Order: sequence, then structure tokens, then C-alpha cells
Amino acid sequence: MMILRPIQQCDYPALLKIAHESGHGFTSLPNNEALLQKKIDHSISSFAKSASHPGDEGYLFVLEDSETGEVVGTSAIEAAVGLDDAFYHYHLSKAIHSSRTLNVYKAVDILTLCNDYTGATELCTLFLKDGYRKNNNGKLLSKARFMFIKQHQERFADTVIAEMRGVSNEQGNSPFWQWLEEHFFSMDFPTADYLTGIGQKVFIAELMPKYPIYVNLLSKEAQAVIGKVHDNTRPAIELLKSEGFTFNGYVDIFDAGPTVEAKVDNIATIRNAKNFTVKIGNNSGETAVMLANEKLNDFRATVAQLNFDESSAELTLPQAMAEALHLQAGDIVTATRI
Repeated sequence: MMILRPIQQCDYPALLKIAHESGHGFTSLPNNEALLQKKIDHSISSFAKSASHPGDEGYLFVLEDSETGEVVGTSAIEAAVGLDDAFYHYHLSKAIHSSRTLNVYKAVDILTLCNDYTGATELCTLFLKDGYRKNNNGKLLSKARFMFIKQHQERFADTVIAEMRGVSNEQGNSPFWQWLEEHFFSMDFPTADYLTGIGQKVFIAELMPKYPIYVNLLSKEAQAVIGKVHDNTRPAIELLKSEGFTFNGYVDIFDAGPTVEAKVDNIATIRNAKNFTVKIGNNSGETAVMLANEKLNDFRATVAQLNFDESSAELTLPQAMAEALHLQAGDIVTATRI
């Protein structure tokens, strides 16, 4: 059984290994031991604290194989971005150049540096090991965060965003960044990406061009990757699109990967998930169901094949599954078809 739960101190070796495996462009898990420990500490304190509105909390989850005890993936939620450090994007829009006298009209794409998503809730740090990218593991790792947001909505903003990893090669080189580096920086993409991941973002404000960038002045290679995702990220963005997330022209300042957004009330899992009273008993079926308890620092979620009647007020769970979700008869479980 695969169980999603909050990270614990004992998960540090697994998190360090995931940081190694995730590679360049995975900014939210830099390969820095002190920072990874800080992320664990911050997550544990976020789950433990009382909060009536989104602040600087960061909730880091791990996916555990209950049979082996191995941690095989991570996902996270930042309650509100940009409150302490500026949260930068480029916004892709158009500038119109026209002359009635010359009968010339031309629309030109431009990129403008902005902080428009300040205060939004961010989905981040989604990573699943190669051998586990099957069944419904990826969906559990991503979608269970929506169950957590649904159950603790006061902790999160009305707008939820996700930055998708942009195009880069195996050496970590980004065509978009290569153009920026040539004209504004003397720093390769992996270095810039790493510095951002460890919180050293001041160089962005110091060195980034202050005026809009005309897209047609970029190299053809840089233009081609604006708003495009890394091959490994395609399943993640398709999943978010199925949940109701849309791309509104915001891209990452390093690799130009797209940022997608949704209002909380429009997210499919949040709309469709319902609460049921737990009964203990035998239940096996053909419907893939995502289940989550309503707890905070003891949150648990899984996916199981069950007989599932959405019109019922009760949901029968096998004893072992209920125990894995830290539930007993009479408790409330949140469930939805996956």
C-alpha cells in the first residue's frame, strides 16, 4: 500500500537521495544538506502550528511504500509565496506597433518581469522515483494535496499555482537561460538555479533586465521553449490541466517553463471529494478511490480499489487500510474517484 504522509526527521536520508536524483531544474529541492534539513524542520513546525490564514508555512509530504518502508517520492504545498522573498515571473503579453499613415500593424510578444503571484498558494516539490511511476502513484502524490487543502482551506489562498519545469538538456543547460546569460549574466543555469533554491535571490533583482524583453530578439532556441515543459514534466502538467489548472502567460525566469493556476473552488478534486463515515469490514472492488483522513500533522492518504457508492453516507474500509490511514470506525474519511 502506498501512503502519503507529512515528512518526519527520520526521512532525511531519503530526502537527500531524492535531491540527488531530481537533477537540475528542480529548484525546490537543491542538493544542499543544511537546506534540506531546514526544509524538514520548517515543514514539521508548519504542520504543528495553529493557522487561520495562509502565511509562511510549507507542508512537505512523502510517499511511502508501506510494505518496504521506503520513501519513493515527495510533494509539497507552500501556503503563500513571496511574503518574505520576492517571487518572480515573466509575464508573456503583447505590444502593438502600428502606424495608420504607413498602414502598418504588428503585434509583438514581450516578457515583463513581475511579482503578480505574491500571496498565492504554490504546489511544488513533486518527484517520484522511476520504478514507482506506475499505477496511481503519481496521481496520489499530486492530487492528495488537494484533499489536504480542502480539509484545511483556511490555511491556503484562493489562488493555487504550480511552476512546471522548463526545457533543459541532460547537462542542465536551458536554451532560454543561455540567451539571458549571454546578455545579462555571467553565470550558468545550474548555478543560478541552485542559488535560487537555497534562497539567494537578490541577484535576480540586481541583474535581470528591468524593461520588457522583446521575444523576437531572443535566439530561435530560446523562443522555442517559452511556455514549454521538460519531457519528464508532461504527465504532471496534464494531470493539473485535468484538475482545472490553466496557463495564463506566466513563465519561469530561468527556463521559461509555464506556471499554471486555478481558483481553489474550481479544482476538480476539491469539488468532487466527499466526506464519509468509516465502517470497518471487507471491501474490494474495481473503482480507484483516493482516501484521506481529516487530520493535520497526522494526515494520511492512499488510493485503493473499492466498491464505492458516492450517494452513501458511509464507506467501508478493511481494517489494515483504516489503520494505515489512522482511522477507526465512526471517523470521517474524505474520498473521491481518481
